[in-house]
Amino acid sequence: MNNDDLLFQQIAAAGECRVDAPSVLKSRLFSALVQAEAAEGTLMSLSECRARGRDLCVFEHLVAIAPIGEDLKSRNPCRVCHARLLAETFEDAPIWWPGCPYADFQNR
Repeated sequence: MNNDDLLFQQIAAAGECRVDAPSVLKSRLFSALVQAEAAEGTLMSLSECRARGRDLCVFEHLVAIAPIGEDLKSRNPCRVCHARLLAETFEDAPIWWPGCPYADFQNR
């Protein structure tokens, strides 16, 4: 766990954290954070994310089970996903599959 994780856990423990930001803003912020993280170094592979209990969307799951190296599984498939484009453009975007962070950001 890094210092940022600890900080956010302390903030959450201090009281109710409710964010009523527009889903487009949440989606763009998430994309920017993941892109910045990828610029710093290799992301955790999807196989490792799944092993740690994170739900994967259908597309991430396909990449995770594909017979490719862990290096490719450490790329961000969300960068090329239509769900990201929809979520960054429309409030209440038609994204419904489980495990998709962009679907989770929708204010429904």
